[in-house]
Amino acid sequence: MSTLDIIVPGLYWPYRSYAGELSELARVRADLGRDLVGFEPDLVDAVQLVTSELVANSAKYARPGGEVIRTMCLLDGRILRVAVSDPGGPTRPRIPTERTADEWDSAEGQRGLLLVENLATSWGFYAFPEWSGYATQVWAAFDLDPI
Repeated sequence: MSTLDIIVPGLYWPYRSYAGELSELARVRADLGRDLVGFEPDLVDAVQLVTSELVANSAKYARPGGEVIRTMCLLDGRILRVAVSDPGGPTRPRIPTERTADEWDSAEGQRGLLLVENLATSWGFYAFPEWSGYATQVWAAFDLDPI
């Protein structure tokens, strides 16, 4: 059988905590590889790449020394959702749109959310209340192939 022998609706993995630094990306990918044992390899690869991009964005935009939290759940046995929360600044995640094709080709950065948009079924963000200690959660959802 593919994906999992038994799909459990509403499955939640324990949260993972990382320092808001690029040096954590290998650990993020390794943790996801362990957490997603039994899922289709292409899905695992996509989730690892997307989550790495989200954590890299957190490291870039969050306050220095901030903690990044990764959560993951399986909704209705059909949608895998991964989310990254950080204590960053007031920026709103968005894909830059004022670029020509040539400008995109030569751009050094700001391609992460474009990659997320192309690999995930959907994505979005949530702004936390100021009192929470966190600023933003960015999530990405992936449809699972039917068994």
